[in-house]
Amino acid sequence: MNKETQRTLLEDVAREAGVSTASVSRVLNQAPHVSDQLRERVEAAIDRLGYVPDGTARALASRRIGAIGALVPTLDNPIFSTMIDSLEQRLKRHDCRLLIATYRYDLDDELQALRTLVQQGVDGVILIGHDHRPAVHALLERRRLPFQTCWNGEDAPEWPSIGFDNAAPAHRLADHLLTLGHRRLAVVSAPTEGNDRARARLEGFLQAAQEAGCALPPERIITVNYGIAEGAQAFEILMELEAPPTAILCGNDTLAFGVMLAAQRAGMRVPETLSITGFDDLPQARFMSPPLTTVAVPASEIGRQVADALIACIGGETPPHRRLLEAPLVLRDSTGPVAAVD
Repeated sequence: MNKETQRTLLEDVAREAGVSTASVSRVLNQAPHVSDQLRERVEAAIDRLGYVPDGTARALASRRIGAIGALVPTLDNPIFSTMIDSLEQRLKRHDCRLLIATYRYDLDDELQALRTLVQQGVDGVILIGHDHRPAVHALLERRRLPFQTCWNGEDAPEWPSIGFDNAAPAHRLADHLLTLGHRRLAVVSAPTEGNDRARARLEGFLQAAQEAGCALPPERIITVNYGIAEGAQAFEILMELEAPPTAILCGNDTLAFGVMLAAQRAGMRVPETLSITGFDDLPQARFMSPPLTTVAVPASEIGRQVADALIACIGGETPPHRRLLEAPLVLRDSTGPVAAVD
């Protein structure tokens, strides 16, 4: 759309609303001190005429593109989808659209996806966790692109973050099972390479077991890709051990769903003969039979806070470098005392 066409369209809106073109511009640019009456008249005229502002012209005038890029490992995991939905809804309030790229936990692919987003044009970038290729941080710094990480609660000088402690709730989950008398624990974990969240959760599980004097041998630590089928496969491997576990700690709810379904298919009663825990508190967790003991990840709140922090940074403000949110245990019926005869 050329400049002449843009001016004519503004005049059309102004004429339809009975106001000046300057008033139309003030409404479009969300200027302060615009009366509700003026805004309603202009917006009604825009609706009647089907007017769409020229995004390129607005970007040149405001020096903002109006787009935020988010790099997410996968959208297969509903917990990330929940965060993305909250993030997008919040960004709409800031008149920003969201561009999403996934990289399947492949950090080289993440770097390439970031380069693509930068080439397309974004005002800021959102990253998951702190595991990234060094070139990611270098590119963001070189381009002076505001960025925000999330999901990781560790204090890292180079990564401004809004997240939660992944290790501490994992430790508390293991402590919960130990208190119930379980000593033969096992862990089903997502891959830890390029995934600091999975790594921290695994460390929390292992540390709690170590402190209780029942360290987990390698054969009771199963690493599988994300998925219900993968969780079921891990259960089958663990049940073939000479001394199978009485409780299984899972690195996320979806793996726990797979473990639970496989256990029930094998005729095992949960939690009477096997206790199972997850991590995420997906909506399905409370509807499992029995309901799943897990950790409530604040996915929606992360999305809202990350959006606000990044927009503040783009606007020249300096938000807190690190914000730590709560991730409480949710104790349900999938965990119980170890069987009397073990």
